[in-house]
Amino acid sequence: MINPDTTYHVMGLTRYVDDRDFPARGLHCVLFFSPVARGEVRGLDACAARKVPGVAFILTAEDIPGENQIGGIIEDEVLLAGDEVAFAGMPVAAVYAWTEAAAREAAGLIKIDIAEDTPVLDPREAWNRNELIAPARTFTLGDADAAIAAAAYVAEGRAESGAQEHFYLEGQACVATPSEEGNIHLSSATQAPASVQRAVATVCGLPMNRIEVDVRRLGGAFGGKEAQANAWACFAALGAQKSGVPCRMVLRRSDDMLATGKRHPYASDFTLALDGDGKFLAFKVMYYQNAGAAADLSTSVLERTLFHATASYYVPAVHATAASCRTNITPNTAFRGFGAPQAMFVFEAAIREASRVSGISAETLQRKNLLKTGDTFVYGMAAENDRAQRCWDKAYTCYDLTKRMRAIDEVRKREKDTGKASRYGRGYALMPVCFGISFSTIFLNQARAHIHVYTDGSVGVSTGAVEMGQGVNHKIREIVAESLGIAPGQVKLESTNTTRVSNTSPTAASSATDLNGAAALMACEMIKARLFKFMAGEYQCASRDFYLEKGGLYRKGSACGVSWAELVGQAYLSRVQLSAEAHYSTPDLHFDTSVGKGRPFAYHTCGTAYFEAEVDRLLGTYRIEKAYVVHDLGRSINPLIDLGQVEGGMVQGIGWMTMEEMRYTDTGKPLTATGGTYKMPDIFSAPLEMQVKFLADDYNHKAVKGSKAVGEPPLMYGIGAFFAIKMAAGCENAVYCAPMTPERLMGQLRDGD
Repeated sequence: MINPDTTYHVMGLTRYVDDRDFPARGLHCVLFFSPVARGEVRGLDACAARKVPGVAFILTAEDIPGENQIGGIIEDEVLLAGDEVAFAGMPVAAVYAWTEAAAREAAGLIKIDIAEDTPVLDPREAWNRNELIAPARTFTLGDADAAIAAAAYVAEGRAESGAQEHFYLEGQACVATPSEEGNIHLSSATQAPASVQRAVATVCGLPMNRIEVDVRRLGGAFGGKEAQANAWACFAALGAQKSGVPCRMVLRRSDDMLATGKRHPYASDFTLALDGDGKFLAFKVMYYQNAGAAADLSTSVLERTLFHATASYYVPAVHATAASCRTNITPNTAFRGFGAPQAMFVFEAAIREASRVSGISAETLQRKNLLKTGDTFVYGMAAENDRAQRCWDKAYTCYDLTKRMRAIDEVRKREKDTGKASRYGRGYALMPVCFGISFSTIFLNQARAHIHVYTDGSVGVSTGAVEMGQGVNHKIREIVAESLGIAPGQVKLESTNTTRVSNTSPTAASSATDLNGAAALMACEMIKARLFKFMAGEYQCASRDFYLEKGGLYRKGSACGVSWAELVGQAYLSRVQLSAEAHYSTPDLHFDTSVGKGRPFAYHTCGTAYFEAEVDRLLGTYRIEKAYVVHDLGRSINPLIDLGQVEGGMVQGIGWMTMEEMRYTDTGKPLTATGGTYKMPDIFSAPLEMQVKFLADDYNHKAVKGSKAVGEPPLMYGIGAFFAIKMAAGCENAVYCAPMTPERLMGQLRDGD
C-alpha cells in the first residue's frame, strides 16, 4: 500500500503552514525577546520601532484583551512579559507590520531596561532554594531502606542527562484569519489543536466556539508542538483580532531555538542494592528535573519519569522521588519519550555501577532482573507478559550476541593483562526497553472519528490525529479501507479540525493510532451494520451473513454481485444513513495520585537493542558500528512505517546521548541556539549497520487491529550507545553524564579513568 504523503514529500509538493498563499494586505508578526535570563523590567521603549514604515502596531502585556496567560496544567506562564523576565528569549513585545522585513527592523529598534538578577540554571540549586514548579512526588514499593541494609552489594552514584532540541524541519508557525462575528480561523502547526483553541480563546477573550484550528500536517514535532505551539498561535490571533486582516506568525530557526523549550535535563542520585547472586533488591532515586521558567508539561513529564523509574526490570522495593525545579531557562516541554528516557538512563547507569561494585557483568545483571509475567511495577500494575525477556533472548539468538561480546571481551582482557591498550577500543552494550502506552493523564485517553461515505463509494475520514510524518493518517486509511473492503485510494483523510472533531487529545504519547484508529474502526462498524441490515431485508436473511471484501458485498463466502459503490447507491436511495461518528476511550485505566498506585497504561511495548562502538582513544572520537534490535509490535498495521519509526527513533536517541548539547553562559544566555552551534546527528552519525527484527507473533488485544504503539519506545534504545562508547573508551569510572560528546570523552580519557 503506497502512502500518498511519501510521493508528495519526494516531489516537493507537500504544503505546510508557511507554504500557503498569504494576502499582500496581511500582517506579519515578529517578536522582541528578553536579552537577559532574569530581572525586573524597569522600562520599555518602542518609540523608534513604531516609526518604521510599514509597522501597524506593537502589542505589550497590557494590550492583551483577554488573559495574559498560556499555562496549561499550571497557570504560571504569561504570553508577554510584564514586570519581570524569567529567561533569555522570553517574549516581551509583538511587532505587527505589513512586511516581515519591516517587522524585523522594528523589533531590532526596541530598547528595554532590565535590573538584571543572577539566574538559577542548575536544578539542584533550585531545589535547595525551594524554587519548585509543584511539590515533589514520591512513588514507593516495599521497604527500600530495609532491603538496602540487608544487601550484599550496594551501588551509589549520580547520573545527569542533558536537554535536547526538537529541531523539527518545519518551525513553529500559524496563520490567523478573522471572519464574521469575531470568529478566527487558525492554520496552525500544532500537535494539539484543542490546546491551541483553548489558549487563543483565553488570550483573545473569546469563547472556544469562535476559534477554529485546522491542521493539515506538520513537518515534524517530536513533542515540541504540543504545548509549545500555543504561544505562536496566540500572537497570530491577536494580530488578526486587532487588525481585522490575516496575520502570519512564523519563527525563523534562530528565534525558534531561542524561545522554545527542550527535552528536560535531569540530575539524579541513585542507590541500587543487590543480593549475592545479582538479583535487585531495592532502588532509591532522587530526580531533579530542570523544568525551566514555567510549568508547561513538566509535572506530567515528571510523573512518567516515576512510572519508568525501574526501566525494564523488576525491583521488589523502590523509593523514587522527583522534583520539578524552576530555573531561568526556556520552559522545557514534551519530547519523544516524555520523561521515561531520563529515568531509564539513570537505572542503566545504576546497573553499570552495580557491575563495578559486584564484579558481575552488566548484561548478566540485566537479563537476571528483566520483567516477567506478574512482576509488579512501582505504581502497582503487574506485568502482563514476559515480552521483555523474549525480546532479549531473541536478540541473543538472531544476532549471535554471545559470540560477538566474547570476541570484544577477549581483546579487552588481553589489553588489561598486558597493560597495553591499543589506540582503538571496542565496546558493546545492551539496552532493553519497556514503555507504558497511554496518556498518564487518564482523561486524555479518548478520541472521536467522523466517517462520511459518499454516493460514489468514496470515503472521507475526520479524526483528532495529526499527521506529522509518523504515518498515522496512512494507518487510519488502511484500517478504514480494510474494514469496508475497499482500496485505500478510495479513502481520504481530512485535515484535523476543531470544528469537525472537538476536544481532541494531543497527538502524543504514542497513542494516536490506538485512539483515533479505534474510533474510526468503530464508525466503520456502525455504517456496515446499517448496510447489512438493509441488505438483510433485501435478501430475507440475517445481517451477520454479510461481509465486505475486494470492493464488493459477500454473503456466506459467496459474492453477491453487488459492488461497494452499488451497495452505497442503493442504500442512499433507501435513505440509509451513510455517515457515522464514534467515540473511543481506552478501557480499564485508573490511577490514584494520592497513593501513586493504579493501572495507568493499557499495555507495555518492549524490545532490546545491542550496540557496538569503536573509540579512537587518542582523539576522543567514536562511531557506532552496529545496532541490532528486536522490537515488540504486536500485529503491525504497516510494518514499513513502523520500521521507519524504530530506526528514526533510535538514531534520535543516539543523538541525545552522544552529541546534542545545550550550553548556556553563566548569565543564562544560550550558546547553542542556532543550527550552526547546536550539533545534530546526521546520516554519518547513524550506526554503520542497523538491523531490526520484530517480535510480532502475538495479537495485542489492548489496541486497534492487534497492533502496538511504536512512536516513542525506540528512542530509548539510543541509551545503549552511551554505554557502548564508555566501554570502548576503557573509562572505568563512575561518571555517568550525557551527552557523551567527544569533548567530554576526551576529558575522561585525559584523566586516565
